Parts: sequence; structure tokens; C-alpha cells
Amino acid sequence: MPESETQRTPLPLISLTWTDHVTGRQGHLVVDRLVRGVASGGLRMRGGCTLDEVAGLARGMTMKEALHYDADEPTARYIPLGGAKGGIDCDPQDPEAYGVLVRYLRAMRPYVESFWTTGEDLGVTQDVVDRAAAEAGLVSTVQAVCPLLDDEAAARRRLADAFAVEVDGIGLAELVGGCGVAESVLAALDRAGNGRAGTRACVQGFGTMGGATARFLSRAGLRIVAVADVKGTIANPDGLDIEALLAARDAFGTVDRAALRPGDAELPGDAWLSADAEVLVPAAVSYAVDTVNQARIRARWIVEAANMPVLPEAEALLASRGVTVLPDVVVNSGTNAWWWWTLFGDIGADADEAFAYTRRAMRGLIDLMLARAEADGTTPRAAAHAIVAERLPVMAERFGWYG
Repeated sequence: MPESETQRTPLPLISLTWTDHVTGRQGHLVVDRLVRGVASGGLRMRGGCTLDEVAGLARGMTMKEALHYDADEPTARYIPLGGAKGGIDCDPQDPEAYGVLVRYLRAMRPYVESFWTTGEDLGVTQDVVDRAAAEAGLVSTVQAVCPLLDDEAAARRRLADAFAVEVDGIGLAELVGGCGVAESVLAALDRAGNGRAGTRACVQGFGTMGGATARFLSRAGLRIVAVADVKGTIANPDGLDIEALLAARDAFGTVDRAALRPGDAELPGDAWLSADAEVLVPAAVSYAVDTVNQARIRARWIVEAANMPVLPEAEALLASRGVTVLPDVVVNSGTNAWWWWTLFGDIGADADEAFAYTRRAMRGLIDLMLARAEADGTTPRAAAHAIVAERLPVMAERFGWYG
């Protein structure tokens, strides 16, 4: 298949690195593209975060936005934006992390006010981002999109109301991304004719995305046989009590082992790779699956809830032995889309409406991607790239394209 524009990874519009004058730690911002003068992408914090990592994530955001653009849907209020990403090289549990975050946002204030809309990502929750943004002098981390709204005050109220919604003690904002990941799994299983009952899944990472994904998969009838957090892997071939584990985790997704049942085993941290499961969901850090450890994977599907968890070379090896990777640019795009569906007014501050809209959108994207992959005789990721390559010129023609 000819290499597309997205696969050639053109240079981003803006790429910069900031150094904190207090700690010497670095933060990065990459704006891949602007559409309608605005770009969307979260802010992550982790030790070892690099400019290249942030650039890859920003390109992924451009793809996620384009994938949720439907030129044939005249009633949609949300029209996708460009892609961007921020990243700070700091362990979020470091005592100095919050101060670094505030100073980073203060330095990035002109960009956030002008064209970069951001929010929570790996290592930082939305409440922490909002508190740090206020200390940095920002009105909001999404204020750049306000000129595109019909009624800014109503839109802000709608988003605030949506963030206040809880389902079984967990915020809607924490659940909607996992709902999208789970629906991606279910759509792939349904398309392959695999029944849900008896299908086993393993989730690596038990924070916002991983925890919610495990909950939705468990409630859909799958058996979650293993989950992994920073302390190691918890496994049970008969299935884990996901609700009990969710209730026993801390703000960083670490499970209190006192909540484990007699049949739950504590295994090494990398044991999730070789879990005896049909579905493997990496939902933690980038670059988790490489050319060496991919050989341990026994799953039939890898569903990328995290950003860039499978290295390209590893994915090629996995494909050669029949393992299908559902790519992050589709699978975990529901969180970003939910923000904008809510802010622009396609949905209200209601959990049932949010889940239904997310499920419909994600199932449509998964079906479109897998059908394209089958027709082209290629991988789901290549199919997603092809779809994006077709949509970007339409977006550029209609709404303006910078970068």
C-alpha cells in the first residue's frame, strides 16, 4: 500500500522544550496541526517523558480528531480540531511534581490561551490540572476553543455538570474512555463471531482508563483474569472481582493487596504479558511491548488503551503470528471526543447518553477500520491511517488547515 501523508509523519507546526528554573526538569509541547486555529491534546507527566514521545502523541491526536469527523453528519455541532500534546519529565508522585506542573502551565499560558486546549492524561487527573491551571493564571485549559462555541456560558456549565456526574462512585469523566475501549473490544469480538461469555481479558494498568475498561468488560460478560499495577500483576484464572479491586485502588491506580481473595495470585510486574487470555489491554505507559517481550504474548487481540504501547517493530512481529493490534488512535479516542461532544452540545451531562453516544461512535469506527483492513489486506493501524489520509484534505478544505 502506498505510504500516506500521515505515515510519512510530516514535521509538527510547533515543537518546544521548556526547562524548569527551580528543579531543572523539562517539559515539552508539540502542536502537530491546527484546524480552525485550535489544537486538542492532553498533558501527561511521567519520569522519562521525551520530546519524541510527545511528538508521536500529538500526531496521534491529529488522527483521533480526524477519525471522529463525519462530513456526512450535518447535525453534529462538534467539528474536530487539530492535534497537540504536552508532556513533563517528572514522576507525578515526586513531592516537587505539583510545583513543576504549575510552572509549566504558567510558561505555556500564551499557547493555552491562544490555541492549545488540554486536560488530564497519564500521571495527572483533571482536578489537579484545573487547580494548577488556576494557580498559573489560566481561566480554563480549554479556553482557546471558546470562540468556536455558540454559547460559551452554557457550554462551560454543561461540561462542569458532566464532570460532576458519578456512576457507582466513579466520575463520568473517568469512565467514558474505558467505555470506548471496552466497546472496541466487544465490536472486534462480535465481528469475529466470538462469544463474550468465557472470553478472558487481561488489563495492564488500573488507573482511570484501565480500571474503567476492566469494569465495562466485566459487566459485558468477559472474565478478567489478570490486572497489573505498579506493584505487580494480580491474577485469577477463574476471574477477578473487579469491583472490589476498584474500591481498593488509590489515586494512582495501585490496588491495596489486603483486598485480594484467597484465589487471587500476586505475580511479577511483567506477568501480564503472558496472561492466558484472548484479549490483552495495555492501558498504562507507552512502549510497553517491544520486539523481545512480544514473544511472550498469547492473546489473540491487543487493544491499545494506552497511547503508543506497542512498538511498530513489535507489532509487525505480532501480526506475523496472527495477533491483531487494535490501534490507540481509534481505541482510546473516546475520552477526547466526549469532551467535545459535551462542550459543543451534541450530548448533555448525562451518563446514559454519554455511554450510548460513545458506544455508537466507537463501534462505528472499529467496524469501519476492520472492514477497510480486510478490503485492503492490511493491518487495522494501516487502515486507520488510510481513513485519516482521506479525511484530512476534506477538513482542510472546509475548515482551514495550518501546519
